[in-house]
Amino acid sequence: MTMKTKIIFFFSAALILLSGCSKDLEEYNKPAVYWYGKIVESISEGSVDKADSYYSSLQSEHMGSPLLPEATMILAIAHMHFEEYLLAEHFLTEYVKRYANENEKEFAEFAKIKAKYMALPNPRRDQALINEAIVEAEKFKRNYPHSMYYPVVDTMATNLYMAEAALNETIAELYERIDKPKSAAYYRAIKPQPWIKWDEIDRANSAWYRVWFEGDGTSSWYEFLIPDTQSVVSRNSVSEDDDKRVHSDDKDGAKDSSNMEDFQKTQQGSN
Repeated sequence: MTMKTKIIFFFSAALILLSGCSKDLEEYNKPAVYWYGKIVESISEGSVDKADSYYSSLQSEHMGSPLLPEATMILAIAHMHFEEYLLAEHFLTEYVKRYANENEKEFAEFAKIKAKYMALPNPRRDQALINEAIVEAEKFKRNYPHSMYYPVVDTMATNLYMAEAALNETIAELYERIDKPKSAAYYRAIKPQPWIKWDEIDRANSAWYRVWFEGDGTSSWYEFLIPDTQSVVSRNSVSEDDDKRVHSDDKDGAKDSSNMEDFQKTQQGSN
């Protein structure tokens, strides 16, 4: 290949690259219906990330467009479909804050709870998300007692309570394995719903490939590798020695206080 051919080839490649970039740079100052169409087209092609980009353009260039509420809900449902539940919750929160009326707010709040619920494939991994989902579910039940979604939300809340109990039982068993009986008893005592028959609840079965690495909730294959030493897992856990030390300190403090009172009485009598 001669030098002249190389130069022509280089400039041709650069021209193609710049033309592609210029095409992307021209994607601005479009009517709202254009961006809305791009959002729908991208979702239909399975490119939700591109749809998010077009939504940003629609939102920035046409803040008062009547197409924005519908586009927001479409993206929320799309992210839910592609199992991107946290992004779905983000768009649902945006929809509730900015666009929803009273009737539409009910569905959006239900969809937010569903997104949190679906984002928990393994309850032992996200205690905070379980608590958030329970709070949102109970709030929905208080605000919409006659909602058509009430039975579904109630079922999700019940499952979340059982997931929370299973997680607490797993934590209690961990404390038992590291010789922390009081901490284990504390977590076993957390049963927020007295109407649930906790003794009849069975632990969910983990997948066989997950059991290899995580165990079944009671033990793990690598348990023999863990040294049998004093645990420092939690600074809030209480051991028997700590409990005895606290009682001993209390007795010493009471004895010192009694001696001080006797000394003060002696001083007053001498005066």
